Amino acid sequence: MGQEHRIDLSVEQAASTFAALGSEQRLSVLRILVRAGGVGIPIGELGARCGITGSTLTHHVKILTQAGLVQQTKQGRSIICAAVAYDQIYALSQFLLSECCADCAQPHKEHHHV
Repeated sequence: MGQEHRIDLSVEQAASTFAALGSEQRLSVLRILVRAGGVGIPIGELGARCGITGSTLTHHVKILTQAGLVQQTKQGRSIICAAVAYDQIYALSQFLLSECCADCAQPHKEHHHV
């Protein structure tokens, strides 16, 4: 992703999104959904892949949905979950790295993320 996908986050926005990801289980759910791509996967398969089922999975997906990272859609009798905020996920990494080495007299030569 290049500059055309850049989203500037405030500290408050970043903190809120990081809070939604502040659980090993939610982070696992999001990583699985990112791997699944834009088409998403049925919630039952998501549960099988991450080892979380039932109301616990529903709770975690709800928090990720409220944070705008995941979307749920009903297709027939299935609920499909998909990661939808790729730009926001990228923006979170850029938020952390945007000022990398800013206070160093000699920035590390192998830091190519700025």
